[in-house]
Amino acid sequence: MIPPVLTRWMALLTTVLAASAGCAHIQQPERKVYVISSNAIDVGSNNESGTGGSGAEAYCNELEKKCFKTCWNRKPKLSSIPKGSGRHNEYCTELCRQEFMNCVKQQEELERQESQKKDLYFRDMDSALDWIRNHTEEAPPGTTVVVTGVVFVVAVMAGALVLSPL
Repeated sequence: MIPPVLTRWMALLTTVLAASAGCAHIQQPERKVYVISSNAIDVGSNNESGTGGSGAEAYCNELEKKCFKTCWNRKPKLSSIPKGSGRHNEYCTELCRQEFMNCVKQQEELERQESQKKDLYFRDMDSALDWIRNHTEEAPPGTTVVVTGVVFVVAVMAGALVLSPL
């Protein structure tokens, strides 16, 4: 007769071996470059993170222009400034410049937060490539992609968007 403690240990050992053998069948992807798109011309045109804030500045420039137009078309809040005068121009310029600076700070903070959550994890290469092809704006060059433990990075090579091993 086998003692109950030994039976429990054998059951536990069998369970651990079965679980580890079940994971052994997952094949790791080859360490080669995978083409996501043969044309990377538009990559990064809407998402300019990592380029020194140029995306933020372009967005904020438009807001500044709208701010100035709105301000210029209204009578200033300060009654001592006549509408359409040089002082009105200075007032609107100063007001909208401050809005521009606040906008740039907010956009840079958003870009910083986005850059901190760029690691993507996938179970197989096919699902990784499919997802990246459908979400290129969410996975710009420089994004780290982990496929079954192998680390890749989204990059542009010879005009193509690729997934390259690190």
